[in-house]
Amino acid sequence: MTPDTTTKKSQSAAGFSAEERAAMKARIKEEKAAASKAEEEAMALAAIAAMQEPERSMAERIHALIKACAPGLAPKTWYGMPAYANADGKIVCFFQPAQKFNTRYSTFGFNDSARLDEGGMWPVAYALQALTAAEEARISELVKRAVNGR
Repeated sequence: MTPDTTTKKSQSAAGFSAEERAAMKARIKEEKAAASKAEEEAMALAAIAAMQEPERSMAERIHALIKACAPGLAPKTWYGMPAYANADGKIVCFFQPAQKFNTRYSTFGFNDSARLDEGGMWPVAYALQALTAAEEARISELVKRAVNGR
C-alpha cells in the first residue's frame, strides 16, 4: 500500500474528509460560543474576510443584500460559513464558498425554515460562480420569499 492509498483509506474509513471534519469542529465551536447577536455577526464577517477572492466579494455582497432585503435575519456562522437565522434562531439561508469543500462552485442555499415550497418539489440550493445584477436580484427575491412566504 502506498502512502497516498493509506491516507485516502483512513479518510474514507473515518467517513469524513478533512474539510468535513473542520466544518463539524467549527459548528461545535459555534454552539459553545453562545454569542450575542453582535458577536455572531462579527463571526460571520470574520468568516467572510477569511475567504479567498472571488468568494469573499460574493459573500460580502450577499451579506449586504440580505441585510437590506431581510433585516430580520440575524447573521451568524453555521459550520464556519456565513448564514442568516430567523427570530427562532433557525438558519434560513447560507453561503458555502467553493473553497470550503474544494468544490467547483460556491452555493447559496436554504434550510427547511425557508418558505420556498412550490408543490411537491423545489430547489433549495443554487450554484454560484459569479454575482451579477441578475443573480443579486434573484437572491433578494428568494430571501424575501423565504422569510415572508409567497
